[in-house]
Amino acid sequence: MRLRWRPRAPWFLPAGDLWRDPAYLRLWSSILASSFGNQVMMLALPLTAAVLLQATPTQMGLLTAIELLPFLLLSLPSGVWLDRVRKLPVYAGGELLLASAALSVPLAWWMGWLSMPWLYLVGFVIGAVHTVAGSAAQIVLTQVVPRSRLVEAHARNALASSGAEVAGPGLAGLLIRLFGAPLTLVVDAVLLIGSALILRGIRIHDDARTRSGVAFWDALREGLRFVAGQRLLVTLAALMGVWQMAHYAALTVQILVATRTLGLTEQQVGLAFTGMGLGTIVGSVWGRALSARIGPGPCLVVGYAVCGVGWLLPAVAPPGPVGVAAFALMLMLFASGAVLVFINFLALRQAVTPGPMLGRMTSTMRWLTLLAAGPGALLGGWLGEHVGLRSALLFAALVSALLVAAAWRLPIIRALRELPAPQEVAAPLDAAPERRV
Repeated sequence: MRLRWRPRAPWFLPAGDLWRDPAYLRLWSSILASSFGNQVMMLALPLTAAVLLQATPTQMGLLTAIELLPFLLLSLPSGVWLDRVRKLPVYAGGELLLASAALSVPLAWWMGWLSMPWLYLVGFVIGAVHTVAGSAAQIVLTQVVPRSRLVEAHARNALASSGAEVAGPGLAGLLIRLFGAPLTLVVDAVLLIGSALILRGIRIHDDARTRSGVAFWDALREGLRFVAGQRLLVTLAALMGVWQMAHYAALTVQILVATRTLGLTEQQVGLAFTGMGLGTIVGSVWGRALSARIGPGPCLVVGYAVCGVGWLLPAVAPPGPVGVAAFALMLMLFASGAVLVFINFLALRQAVTPGPMLGRMTSTMRWLTLLAAGPGALLGGWLGEHVGLRSALLFAALVSALLVAAAWRLPIIRALRELPAPQEVAAPLDAAPERRV
């Protein structure tokens, strides 16, 4: 007899609550498992490079940039492909491929092969999965949740991530302390496999109405024209591109700041990263209400400002206990601000896009917003090595302040008080029969 896990919502939830939808509850449960795995990966991989392999700031910047390279190479063609295939199997397959990449690190360490080039390869695989399967995951959410509830769904998803961010880093730090960073990635692989198994049980309608007769490059250009023709999408892409540049400049050096400037051990780094969980909880709990009160546009700007303040704190704090506290507070503020940024950014771009164009819009927007992320990571590494590790954090804070000022001056952002309606595609796509996943 085959047993299947069937998640059930708590009986006390009100009627109509998203967690009463079995498909969404499964999706949320998968995100929770995957988020715990990502917390392990987020600490174990850079700590393997920084502590075990003694990577330089430039090598850390290169590792981050290589993870971003697949976004530039694969985003646009993967969007065309995703509009022609079922998204859920792509999403689940990506979780399994990430698990394989995680397992390769302890295997290489055990065989004596582990080196920075090996980590570069693992980073490229991780980036490729996030490019293709990550886009598929965002589309799957629109197939499960009504568009009018996308901000709420993204906030709930962020709440799943926050639970992992509170407990995950401390657990990951303890495991790294006991077994070493490479072996801790085995836990990451197990959690990702569990996430993929949960996804298998989701039943949704997969609306793939792209014309099978349309040439690949014609379909790609159609997606580019759609994004270019939407002023809101172009504005969001520009703002998020600048924010991602600042984000990756700071991300490149933050582990090095913790371990080399502040002198934190692996376990202390894990405990400090619990601040991200607390910040995500704050953003998840209050983000939806704030967006409803002031509008998704202004809420996006508030998120940029909160992240900037977070990056500034460890850049100016003195070494010692104050510096350690500033580092933990940076992580908390960044997480809160990032939640405010992404729940509104994702909901806005999905709300304005018709269903048949979601794959190409998602991949095009991810490509545009991450164009500056790779240079940001390399610049952060260069600043860390030639000017000082804290200088990269200061750079991120200054860029964020300029971004807030620029975004608030744009009426299309400042006056955006509710989600827009889907825009028509210039050349409507032929409809095909709806398929179930």
